[in-house]
Amino acid sequence: MSEFQIHNFDFSKLIAFASTAKGEVFLKTPDGDVLNLNSRLTQLLALSNAVDWGNIGEATISCTDPDDETRLFRLNLYGNDEVK
Repeated sequence: MSEFQIHNFDFSKLIAFASTAKGEVFLKTPDGDVLNLNSRLTQLLALSNAVDWGNIGEATISCTDPDDETRLFRLNLYGNDEVK
C-alpha cells in the first residue's frame, strides 16, 4: 500500500471516489490523523479537520487496492478517474 500527497483537492470528488473504491481508502492529515474514508462518520470528521472551504489543503492518501490507487492517481492528476 503506497501513499501519495494531494493538494487543493475537491473533497466531494474524494468522497465519491471512496464510495466506489474496491478496497479501503485512508486519508492522513498533516497532524498525523489517519481516517478511513469508507465510513460516513469518518467522512464528517475529515470534513471538519482536513478541509478548508470544500477543498483539502494537504493530505496523504493511501488505498488498500492497487486498482483504486491507479484511479485515485488519475483523479488527482486529471480531475477524473476515467481511462480514455
